[in-house]
Amino acid sequence: MQTPFMNLTFCIRTFGCQMNKHDSERIAGMLEGLGALMVDSIEDADIVAFMTCCVREAADTRLYGQVASLKNIPLREGTPLSKRVVAVGGCIGQRDGEKLTEELPHLDVVFGTHNLGSLPRLLQAAIEEGGHQVEVLDAASSFPTELPTAREHEWAAWLPITIGCNNFCSYCIVPYVRGREKSRPLEDIVGEAERYVAAGVKEITLLGQNVNSYGRDLYGSPRFAQVLDALDATGIERLRFATSHPKDLTDEVIAKFGSLRSLMPALHLPVQSGSDAVLAAMNRRYTREHYRGLIAKLRDACPDIALSTDIIVGFPGETAKDFEDTYRLLDEVGYHQVFTFIYSKREGTPAASMDDSTPREVIQQRFDRLVDLVQDKAFEANQKDLGATVDVLVEGGSKRDETLLTGKSPKNQTVHAAVPAGLSVESLTGQTVRVRIDEAKTWYLAGEVVDGA
Repeated sequence: MQTPFMNLTFCIRTFGCQMNKHDSERIAGMLEGLGALMVDSIEDADIVAFMTCCVREAADTRLYGQVASLKNIPLREGTPLSKRVVAVGGCIGQRDGEKLTEELPHLDVVFGTHNLGSLPRLLQAAIEEGGHQVEVLDAASSFPTELPTAREHEWAAWLPITIGCNNFCSYCIVPYVRGREKSRPLEDIVGEAERYVAAGVKEITLLGQNVNSYGRDLYGSPRFAQVLDALDATGIERLRFATSHPKDLTDEVIAKFGSLRSLMPALHLPVQSGSDAVLAAMNRRYTREHYRGLIAKLRDACPDIALSTDIIVGFPGETAKDFEDTYRLLDEVGYHQVFTFIYSKREGTPAASMDDSTPREVIQQRFDRLVDLVQDKAFEANQKDLGATVDVLVEGGSKRDETLLTGKSPKNQTVHAAVPAGLSVESLTGQTVRVRIDEAKTWYLAGEVVDGA
């Protein structure tokens, strides 16, 4: 079937969370299904789509800079188009809509988080009619998983179980740009997972702004533990999920880390702050002691679990004592990985109107001190695997050394190992190998493949 996208190339640039990455796979699936060819570089692309995040101010700055720079990049030789078509979607598209075309006149298409499926039609209108094509809906008419997908890796798949968010943390723009929480029926989730397993997928990552509250809108109470049970029964080799809100993490879900074969011993559990005063101001709806209790239960269920978290430094009103509470919590827990951020004001959120007189240099000093602790604790956590033999799902070759393969351990650590004699990175990619760890650094493990592939 002939379509307007035949002989066209496209490139996608993705910012932000795993949900954006999954949405980008949907875009690729739609455009490839219409005959377009995906390319890696913007220089080779007739169509460039930006999937955006607006959680932090730096993301806005980065997007505007990259879109503006496209004016100076010539079209590829042989393109049938007279100009490169540029589209912006995701959270910034949802938030700013028509305003984007006023500030970036050469932008052709703007689409929101609720109308991903409209992108081919909007691109076609931009190609055939010109002008600005803008469509930003207030709510999703269907779950985006109904759209086709082109996965980045054959052995791994994102699987959304919810979209939207009902939490309204005072610093967060997500509920305003992703909408209210909506759960997929369990049978749809299981059906998609079964198709992935049949296709040879080794690892599934369940996605949602708050997976722990899955099913509240459908069944009246959360049923995330049932989702984990059902997916474990599909035979998937590795099961992960993100993101998990502490206020909704139940004992039933925690127990699954000790009982389910496929559930990997790694959990991202964002705490944001170790201060009760700051947590209350953030509207997180749990306390420091509640969070500490969750950590204790997780380690009872799975003593070797690897934990990661998010921390915001410099939230409005954060005192020296508040920061010390956060510092002590991180020192106590000993995370494998911590994503640290300096607070970024987001217009339209309650925190944006909160006064704060803390000097920027003080906030930066706190941030730097925290980063030093994070690195020390990550190094310490990885030492526990020195001398151990771990299962590694190979993701490909090392970007720095083509003689090394790179993959992920069950605890989501990056692992490097020499490619065994007689084998290649290509033959091992997507396979699980056993690696004996003889080097443990801050951000990776290294060792030797044992017992063959």
